[in-house]
Amino acid sequence: MPYVAPAAPHGGVVLAVSGGPDSMALLHAACRAGATVPLHVATVDHGLRTASAAEASGVADTALRLGLPHRTLTWTGSKPATGLQAAARSARYDLLARYAESVGATWVLTGHTRDDQAETVLMRLLAGSGPAGLAGMRPERALTGTVRLGRPLLGLSKASLVAYCAGLRLIPIQDPSNADPRFARARLRGLLPDLAREGLSDARLCRLAARCARDDDALARAARDAYAAARRPAEAPALVRLDAPTLEALPDAILIRVIAQALDGAGGRARLERLEGLVLEALRPALATGTPLRRTLGGCLLALSRGRGLTLAPAPARKSGADGLAAGARDLLGKGSGGAYIGPECPD
Repeated sequence: MPYVAPAAPHGGVVLAVSGGPDSMALLHAACRAGATVPLHVATVDHGLRTASAAEASGVADTALRLGLPHRTLTWTGSKPATGLQAAARSARYDLLARYAESVGATWVLTGHTRDDQAETVLMRLLAGSGPAGLAGMRPERALTGTVRLGRPLLGLSKASLVAYCAGLRLIPIQDPSNADPRFARARLRGLLPDLAREGLSDARLCRLAARCARDDDALARAARDAYAAARRPAEAPALVRLDAPTLEALPDAILIRVIAQALDGAGGRARLERLEGLVLEALRPALATGTPLRRTLGGCLLALSRGRGLTLAPAPARKSGADGLAAGARDLLGKGSGGAYIGPECPD
C-alpha cells in the first residue's frame, strides 16, 4: 500500500490511531515507510462506549511493539444530547492538535479514505452546501498556527486498507457506532451501495469533491483579492470598512465571500443561509440604489451609508423591555442611521 508522507514534516508527526482498519493501516504503513522524523501515536478515547478504554490500551500495546510512543487522549466533561458526532469530532481534533504541540510535532495524520470522502460529500449535498462544503475533506488543512492535519490515504478505498491489514495479519477494531442508525453518516453509509447502482458511486462523489475544491480555491483567491481592494481605513467603533462602489461591482459569489471575510475580520461568523440572505436580499439592493442599511449578523453590526461605505462593528447588546421597544422604534424610523431602515434586524 502506498504511503504519502506530508511535505517537510519538521518536528515530527502524530498518527491518530483509533484501532480501526484505516488507522491501523496508516500506523503500519508509516512505520514501514522508514520515517526520518519522530512518530507519535495518539488515540482519542471519547468515553462514549464501555469498550473504548480497552481499545485505546490495545493501540498502546501495538505502538509499543512497533517501538513508538503512545498517548491516550480522553474527552472529558459533559456530552451534548444532540450533535454528538460533530461535537466529538471537534473535541478529537482539539485534543490531537494540543498533543502535537506538546511534543513539538507539526503534523497530525489521520486514516480517512475515499469512502469517508464520498460519505462527507453526500452529507453536505443533502445539507445544500456550496462549493466549499462539496469540496469535502481536503488532503491537508491547518489545525492551529503550528500544526497541520494531513490525510495521506484519502485517495484509497477502505476495502484496500482492510486487505492491507489482512495481509499483515492485523485484527482491527470494529466500532459499532459506524453502523448505528441513530447517526446520519451511518444511515447514508447504508444507502451508498444502492446509490452506486444508480450511478452515484464513491468515485463520482469524490470527482465532484475534486471539482468543487478546484472551483472553491479559485473563488477564494478572487475573494481575497476583492477584499483587499475594497478595504478602507476604519475608525472606531468599526473594525472593518469596505468601499461601496467596489462591492457593488462584484459578482454575487464573490460578494458573499468578501462579506464573510469582513465578518471574520470583525470577529463574527454566520451560517451560509443567513449570509446569503443578507447579501442577496438586503445588501445587494442597497448597494444598487445607494440606500443606507443597518443589519446585525454573526455578532456584528453591518452599516451601509453614503459617506463611509460598509462598516462592520461589534453588535450592541440586545435590549429588553421598554428600552428595547424604544430602540426598535428608533431603528424603524431610521433615526441615527443616515436614512431609511431596510427591513427588520436579524440578530444572529
